[in-house]
Amino acid sequence: MNTEKTKGHLMATFTVLVWGTTFISTKVLLKDFNPIEILFIRFVLGFIALYIACPKPFKVKDKRQEILFAGAGLTGICLYYLLENIALTYTMASNVGVIVAISPFFTAILSHIFLKGEDKLKPSFFIGFIFAITGISLISFNGQSLSLNPLGDILAILATLTWAIYSVITRKLSVYGYNTIQMTRKMFSYGIFFMIPTLFVFDVNLDFTRFLNPINTLNILFLSFCASALCFVTWNFAVKTLGALKTTIYIYAMPVITILTSVIVLKEKITPMAMLGTILTLMGLVISEFKFNKKRDVH
Repeated sequence: MNTEKTKGHLMATFTVLVWGTTFISTKVLLKDFNPIEILFIRFVLGFIALYIACPKPFKVKDKRQEILFAGAGLTGICLYYLLENIALTYTMASNVGVIVAISPFFTAILSHIFLKGEDKLKPSFFIGFIFAITGISLISFNGQSLSLNPLGDILAILATLTWAIYSVITRKLSVYGYNTIQMTRKMFSYGIFFMIPTLFVFDVNLDFTRFLNPINTLNILFLSFCASALCFVTWNFAVKTLGALKTTIYIYAMPVITILTSVIVLKEKITPMAMLGTILTLMGLVISEFKFNKKRDVH
């Protein structure tokens, strides 16, 4: 494995480690903020951080690429989080957790259709997918009965599909040789633009005294600078280096990170079912990702 691919795997690993813990910050902030407020604030601050990190003007080469940047902002920055947050108001978090983890499957299909030069789908990918989705189901429905909520579940599926589209678009943009920070900043600007209309639809509170609470401030800074600005750069770098499919497979690990964080931070107990789910999920990631990569490295 070459140095660039090693960096790509490290970036993807770092990203899911952070994204798997963001539920704690979001859970704390939801006491004083609604989901749309959290989403808008974190990406506006994230955009500012990216601009400070790389203030150099960014010019897109042609209209087709501009459309791709707009599509990335709409799908990965705006629609994915909006659909996921709204889905959580209609269905159980466990349902959403499992459905969102199907993202690599959608990414595989879209990559196969729209991306040239991506790895061909191997049996190891589908075997790993079965292991991972079984494990994630055990984690998500730990001690709960399955409850179908059509509207919420459909919204969660749409969120998953938008993330797959975002992954494919990001992969397409990565071949143009743009700076990753500038690319991500451009996507953020479009994502924020598409979010603005939602501010007039949902009940947005302009009370800034909520930030006088240091807990609120620290959590929003973590979501903005680390989980948004930094992690979207590292994720986009991983997609550029590894490809859309290999990078998205790392999403399998997020429920595992979430449950381990809840044990460490929230002192929740891990049950035998959750432990089995964790083992199966990690096995699925190894089968899908590393065996998949080894096959390609021969060429």
